[in-house]
Amino acid sequence: MTTPKYKEPSFLDASLPLIVLIILLSMSVYLFGDYSSSGPNQMALFLATAAAVLVGLKNGYHWSVIEKAMVKGISLSLGAVLILLSVGALIGTWMLSGTVPTLIYYGLQLINPSWFYAASCLLCAIVALSIGSSWTTAATIGVALIGVANGLGLSPVITAGAIVSGAYFGDKISPLSETTNLAPAVAGADLFDHIRHMLWTTVPSIVLALILYTMIGFNADPQTNIDRIEEIRSILNTNFEIGVMQLVPLFILLTMAIKKVPAFPTVFIGALLGAVWALLFQQQLLVSMIDTSMPAVLASIKLIWYTFFAGFSIETDDLEINKLLNGGGMAGMLNTVWLVFSAMMFGATIEKIGLLRKFVSAILYFAKSTGSLITSTIATCFVTNVLTADQYMSIVMPGRMFKEEYERRNLAPVNLSRTLEDGGTITSPLIPWNTCGAYMHGVLHVSPLDYAMYAFFNLINPVLAIIYAYLGIKILRLTPPESVLKPTEANS
Repeated sequence: MTTPKYKEPSFLDASLPLIVLIILLSMSVYLFGDYSSSGPNQMALFLATAAAVLVGLKNGYHWSVIEKAMVKGISLSLGAVLILLSVGALIGTWMLSGTVPTLIYYGLQLINPSWFYAASCLLCAIVALSIGSSWTTAATIGVALIGVANGLGLSPVITAGAIVSGAYFGDKISPLSETTNLAPAVAGADLFDHIRHMLWTTVPSIVLALILYTMIGFNADPQTNIDRIEEIRSILNTNFEIGVMQLVPLFILLTMAIKKVPAFPTVFIGALLGAVWALLFQQQLLVSMIDTSMPAVLASIKLIWYTFFAGFSIETDDLEINKLLNGGGMAGMLNTVWLVFSAMMFGATIEKIGLLRKFVSAILYFAKSTGSLITSTIATCFVTNVLTADQYMSIVMPGRMFKEEYERRNLAPVNLSRTLEDGGTITSPLIPWNTCGAYMHGVLHVSPLDYAMYAFFNLINPVLAIIYAYLGIKILRLTPPESVLKPTEANS
């Protein structure tokens, strides 16, 4: 059986689907605004995929080959989809159990508006560093912080940016993080050498971000006062049983995450704990919400079951509180799942027909210096995030593509592994249709297009990495004959 021969794509071939995607996504945002992620963006990705398929067919690829690549690409996202659905259930049951309302209640009591943004970033950084997961941090601490911001009359958009900044800083330097382990594995570096090398770009970036959040906080003009805060806390106290016991599901979830229990069972167990805690500690709330036409026990089971798939809903006399507390449920994540599937289908198609390889070969032609090589790697990671919509792909694919070039130029593997994180991990939540951006939108209810300009850490880090590359700061070279063992610092 002969191997089919495919025509090498031209640069125009490689550019066509990307041009179609950019035009359609721009139109989607212009025509539909905040509604763009609820169908218009998905349609744009489908049409861009169609353009890529036409290029593939022109170059000799059979439909069956492209279809298999699409199915495989979608299958790679199924783990993330399971986590997304579990997070939806967790948010719903943690509302019903009083866990999130308790976090908001205490947060309103403890956090001052002047340093709220900086404190939010720092808190998320500490939690993400401890558990190695930006997603879990956003779904738990992040959801509560958005609630506190609304209570304090502060911007949920800036708060979302601070949450994303802190969560990705902690995730990036945590040895428990999947991406932190993946990047050195792809580049051929040691995990802890990789983390130590990343500190040179990540620590200054988070310090600068915290300074900016502090400056914004001191110049903020909260649209509320002490009376309003007390009013919100009173409403929470009236409708929920507030207490330290309501925080136990959070502590158990964080403990499981620290113990490296896989994310899907960790989050789903957290959702189950929320259901149990609702039965144990929110009897008065359950009685006010259950269907009185059936026995109380059966009605309580029905309510909790409903909360798992449809989320939590409560009606108070305060419309803002209703908006704050209502949400969650697996069904609330279906738009995000749809977006992830559409994006992964597009990414798998352009990878299969060789369009990404065409871009990289063109990039390497112009990347003559170490500075331009690292800049090109960061740019490729970002473009891969845009095109394949997955942060793991933005690490693995550029890592495979550039590894040989870094070795040829006698650059230590930690340079590549750090650059993969600076360009791939960090930029993924800034793209609305990326799995990370879609996830953050689904959890925080703030579009990446809005919070991106306030995710200071995620913006500063790649820029700082490029500056380091051109100035030759902390660029390690391999010196023969012990090149594998002893990287030494040298300027580019």
